Amino acid sequence: MKETFATPAVGAIIRRSINNEPHILIQTRNKANDCGTNGLLEIPAGKVREYENLYSALRREVREETGLIVTRIEGEDSSFTSSFEHTTICAQPFCINQNLSGTYSIILSVFLCESDGEPLTETDETCNIHWMKETELKSLVKNNPELFFLMSLNPLRKYFGI
Repeated sequence: MKETFATPAVGAIIRRSINNEPHILIQTRNKANDCGTNGLLEIPAGKVREYENLYSALRREVREETGLIVTRIEGEDSSFTSSFEHTTICAQPFCINQNLSGTYSIILSVFLCESDGEPLTETDETCNIHWMKETELKSLVKNNPELFFLMSLNPLRKYFGI
């Protein structure tokens, strides 16, 4: 019997203060392999390549999907690597979200981040990349969860305490 495993991925809740108000970066899914999820709101996220450091993967995915440069990942300074026979990393994400059914199996480690730069308007995988006031986003998450890609919904619910 062939075993099939979940794909590891990383995601970012990217925070920024604009005019002294907290904002979070949100984008609209626009993947080539749609799977019926295009048009949903999401946080930047993507798959971890084989033997890729989690933080490097997060920075790469955010850059590819938004054009932003991640400058701070909460908890990165307290993570550590060990090298004996193999090199390993110990990290503590904000939350871990697992897809238990649907089109593909994925385990998403979500980190709280800050970034520099201005977001692109669209990329090969996303469009409508923009900063949204936390109060507005919290209201959307609470009252219109159907607007969100499920792998982004639970981390945002946890972030807002709803």
